[in-house]
Amino acid sequence: VRNMREKPVYLFTGFLGSGKSTFIQDTLETPEFGEGASTLLLVCESGEVPYDENKFTDKVYVERIEKETDLTEAKLNGIASRYVFDRVMVEYNGMWMTQTLFENMPRNWLIAQEMTFFDATMFDLYNKNMRQLCFNKIQNAELVVFNRFQKGADKMPFHKEVRVANRRSQIVYEFGPHDIEVDDIVDELPFDKKASTIEIADDMYADWYRDINENQEEYNNKTLILKGRVVKGGDMKQGEFGFGRHLMTCCVEDMQFAALMSIYDRIDEFKNGAWIQVKAKVRVEYVEAYGEKGPVLYCKSVEACEPCNPEVATF
Repeated sequence: VRNMREKPVYLFTGFLGSGKSTFIQDTLETPEFGEGASTLLLVCESGEVPYDENKFTDKVYVERIEKETDLTEAKLNGIASRYVFDRVMVEYNGMWMTQTLFENMPRNWLIAQEMTFFDATMFDLYNKNMRQLCFNKIQNAELVVFNRFQKGADKMPFHKEVRVANRRSQIVYEFGPHDIEVDDIVDELPFDKKASTIEIADDMYADWYRDINENQEEYNNKTLILKGRVVKGGDMKQGEFGFGRHLMTCCVEDMQFAALMSIYDRIDEFKNGAWIQVKAKVRVEYVEAYGEKGPVLYCKSVEACEPCNPEVATF
């Protein structure tokens, strides 16, 4: 019965040499973390620093997974059946997408915390050449740690790359053992959200779209002026349409149409896919298409316009 209880999973991601093994070793040596609990440690890559299991303060069962194709639900269930443990820690392979783990975890395993680590001296190189893998590691992480950070170096390029993928994660810069600094950079929006009428320029769409979905009540009853495209059809009622733009957060593969439900009684005058500029009042209300409350644009005016330049919105 104990094995069927929900198991918290602590996921540590990052590329080889980023500091995952050292952090896990230090954590498992700390009595306050263990408090008598037992841990299943899944090691998905051979780190540069081997584990010293003799220093672990509580019972730790170590299992290794060599290949991403071995990371199956059957394999993980088989491992779980061999031990009695209270939690799971995963040192994840930096070259594997996290979805592989998420899709194959036993049903009673739940991600409790995700942390990602980067060697600050290598981050720019990795991000340029393996952007999708970097983005994948950051997008759900509650904590992003940049190891080997040089004191006095500009933090803004690192901060911006994290914020493109994840607005809520905490960012830490580590200069050396026990010498860290927490990111305190305030992200200013490129438009005045406090104004009663907010005009969104073409290059502000991505920031606006993310913010209105994260802080929808702050836009309730505000008037917006912005450009986008018309999407009609499906189960939409008379006067309803989707208003939005294609949005790319990481790379071409993750491009999606980022839209909001909108209302305009003469929208049939515009073709599907047409570029329009709207002046609309925002109302936060339950929408069946969302399955929950969300922002709806009640359009006061709709006019045909030239496409945005560029057409695809980015951060």
